[in-house]
Amino acid sequence: MDGRRFGLCLVRLVLNFGLVAWGLSGTCVQAADDPPKAAEPAPVPENPFPNRLPAADLEGGVEWLNASGPISMKDLRGKIVLLDFWTFCCINCMHVLPDLEYLEKKYPNDIVVIGVHSAKFDNEKETGNIRKAILRYEIAHPVVNDAEMVIWRKFAVRAWPTLALVDPEGYYCGYTSGEGNRELLEKVIDRLIAYHRAKGTLDETPVEFALERHKQPPTPLRFPGKLLADAASNRLFISDSNHNRIVVTTLKGELLDIIGSGSLGRADGAYNTAQFDHPQGMALVGKELYVADTENHLLRVVDLEQKTVRTLAGTGEQGHMRMGTGSLTQTALNSPWDLLVLDNVLYIAMAGPHQIWSHKLGSSTIHPYAGSGREDILNGSLEESALAQPSGLATDGRFIYVVDSEGSAVRTITTKPDNNLAKPTGTVTTLAGTSDLPSGRSLFEFGDVDGVGAAARLQHPLGIAYHDGHLFVADSYNHKIRQINIATKSVTSWLSGADPAAGIEPSNLAEPAGLAIAGNTLYIADTNNHRICQVDLDTKAMKLLTIPGLEPPAPPVSESTAAILGTAMPLEPQTVAAGDAVTFEVTLKLPVGYKLNPEAAVTYRVSAKSPQMLIPAEELGVRGEADIAGQGVKFTLPCTGKPGQAELQISLHYTYCRDTGSGLCKLGTSTWLVPLNASATATEKTIHLESTAD
Repeated sequence: MDGRRFGLCLVRLVLNFGLVAWGLSGTCVQAADDPPKAAEPAPVPENPFPNRLPAADLEGGVEWLNASGPISMKDLRGKIVLLDFWTFCCINCMHVLPDLEYLEKKYPNDIVVIGVHSAKFDNEKETGNIRKAILRYEIAHPVVNDAEMVIWRKFAVRAWPTLALVDPEGYYCGYTSGEGNRELLEKVIDRLIAYHRAKGTLDETPVEFALERHKQPPTPLRFPGKLLADAASNRLFISDSNHNRIVVTTLKGELLDIIGSGSLGRADGAYNTAQFDHPQGMALVGKELYVADTENHLLRVVDLEQKTVRTLAGTGEQGHMRMGTGSLTQTALNSPWDLLVLDNVLYIAMAGPHQIWSHKLGSSTIHPYAGSGREDILNGSLEESALAQPSGLATDGRFIYVVDSEGSAVRTITTKPDNNLAKPTGTVTTLAGTSDLPSGRSLFEFGDVDGVGAAARLQHPLGIAYHDGHLFVADSYNHKIRQINIATKSVTSWLSGADPAAGIEPSNLAEPAGLAIAGNTLYIADTNNHRICQVDLDTKAMKLLTIPGLEPPAPPVSESTAAILGTAMPLEPQTVAAGDAVTFEVTLKLPVGYKLNPEAAVTYRVSAKSPQMLIPAEELGVRGEADIAGQGVKFTLPCTGKPGQAELQISLHYTYCRDTGSGLCKLGTSTWLVPLNASATATEKTIHLESTAD
């Protein structure tokens, strides 16, 4: 077959199938009289970034998290690298995380995401606080604390979030800022994979990281977000956000109900099957509890009598609409964070578009109520004013009070009887903190200063509650509770926590995010301490709310790992003594410059064809942990003690890293087929295996 005939045949395949797929059709067959000819290598695709430049290094960070050590650009050679420049207060940065998770799952062996945390707020510069944010947002890639913004400046970043792309040869390809760029990134990554795979510069070896989540013990509550206290029914509702459920107790902590299965999702139904995705704010109307299902971008309704959950509003997709009226089930929402009912109207702190939305209960529509959608602290009419990531709502029955977390301000919104119409009238003013500064400077005026009105400084407040002419504010990044006298606008530090890193004694708050008041008790969602605190409003005496019987939800059932990765290596039949155990010793031959990671477990799994009488059935298919001995491992498998035969399939999973202490480790997997014969006359009790990492 000459080159011309090969080319014509290939074109036919393209026309027939829409892709180059040799062997999918019987129309391309070599003629019998043609001499054998080696196939020509496929041409290397065109480099999608011919004008690339060498990427800057990743030095300059304070500390690395989700990794066992620092990671350099040299360590990442062979991988497509996506640098996510973020700060954990930023709602837009939160919106990028699902896109990154999607890409990490779609290209598990081709890309590595590195979070570069370049802080906005002082509180965000502390490594311990970033660690908590990584756990709260369930981030599964390495993060470097770029507290001094050294890496930020090297890559000339100007906004949060920014995603910078580096190719497998260490060249900088470009960047994109803002959210909503998943489709663009997919197209670019696909082209980079095609080019570097053909060129041979793509390393598709799986990698492993020492994630912070693996070091954390389970807790009954996990990053509780918002609270709702109802004195009339003696109930406290807790959004157990990272357990994806609502916990209902008495005001003294007696467990009444758990709403939601704890598994992440958006299913409606009974309490034990309904699902949420990191719920936050709640509002109670009669026998119905409204829930801001934040990361599902939904509003849910809980029927407390029938014990069921249904969806009220949203499509389940993140919305970007900032103006106009829409139907409840066809209007996409954007990170609803808190809820409030006043005069039969449900108000929603919609953090994503920096607005307050409203829904007249019983109607079929939902729409923006206050805020232009611009992220700023600007006073004015409902339509012309600007808010900045509103995260908490409270009312005195006349006005709505809002904590604008990104602007570190407390706002006041007027309400009127006709304000449930599509075009309400009213104003937005600032009660505490700065406003109306030029060029968005209001977003960067934060601190920890008591004072009156514009002279006061807060730092990313998230929670707010009204009581007797005063507002209590969860000044989250200052780890304290502030009190505001509404009449005088005086802001004081009402309850100050000590150093949050010193422990979780009652006087130490760590980024409290939710407040609620019933009677003379203030309830605090002490978010980063995974607990609820009670404070006497007269004495300020604080104690923990204990909830006997509350347990964390069962961990999700992971996909079966019984299926072995890679190709099994068949071994010659092995004979051992029939006894109560057999030991496997594995020699690991690692690449030069690498060593076994002593901080990561080496695991094994054994399966066998049945029928077999050598290995107890309960030992098969169960993940075990091997003992590390230098550059090798060993494990012992219980046996029945009877002579006989079995064909075992053994898989070993291990992690190895560079000798330099790099935080980037590779994942090795080896599989063997071992015909095993247990004999009453044999004396050997050990089987030796050998594994070579690529």
